Amino acid sequence: MSDPLTEEDIDRFVEEGFVRLEEAFPAALADECRALLWAQITAMTGVEPDDPATWTRPVVRIDGRGDAPFQAAATTDRLHAALDQVVGPGSWHPRQGLGTFPIRFPHPDDPGDAGWHVEGSFADPADPSRYRLNLRSRGRALLMLFLFSEVGEQDAPTRVRVGSHLDIPPLLEPYGEAGAEFFELATKAVPATEHRPVALATGSPGDVYLVHPFLVHSAQPHHGTEPRFMAQPPLVPTGDLDLDAPSPVAEAIRRGLSAHAS
Repeated sequence: MSDPLTEEDIDRFVEEGFVRLEEAFPAALADECRALLWAQITAMTGVEPDDPATWTRPVVRIDGRGDAPFQAAATTDRLHAALDQVVGPGSWHPRQGLGTFPIRFPHPDDPGDAGWHVEGSFADPADPSRYRLNLRSRGRALLMLFLFSEVGEQDAPTRVRVGSHLDIPPLLEPYGEAGAEFFELATKAVPATEHRPVALATGSPGDVYLVHPFLVHSAQPHHGTEPRFMAQPPLVPTGDLDLDAPSPVAEAIRRGLSAHAS
């Protein structure tokens, strides 16, 4: 098969920190997965898909699903080819399922999880409940956003600071291999990227956003009319990132370091 991402897509990923892969998996498969998630939500909480009166909380979380439809969504040839383009062949582990699922409902309350941040990627050896991240992005090759419902501008799309991944490598470099603690880095990363424009991760069922692991992003409240279904799993690397590798992920980190040094 031909490469799913064009040279322009790859250049945009390096410069902006994300790219949307349209129709990464079939829309019909997204519908099947969404029906399974609705059934689980109803069993867990009593929330009904056809009764907005039961949508009494802004977000319901499902940790993960590994059954066949979710495995199929995570392992299409089109998606895998794009991952090879962005991360590099042999540099990532195929996913066996998907999660977590922050399912957001139209609701006036603050969801309580809408702060700007960079994803932590590995557990702190001294306190496994806390997460860290380092310059070689141990434990995370990408953040991925799998859309299982239509996501418009009012439907709580993930917000991203365009190009903010280029500001993070200089902040991480002084921490060495041990990396920075998630909240400590956030106190530096958030103000350092306030000048970046904001984009919204909108799209259709079956689309997947491939997101650089250092991109600053956030959730937001849902102002639309239909619940938003999305998975946000990491792509797990086969090892720590080689900063000299020819991959777009590594190129962006080098570019961030170079811009800071110049």
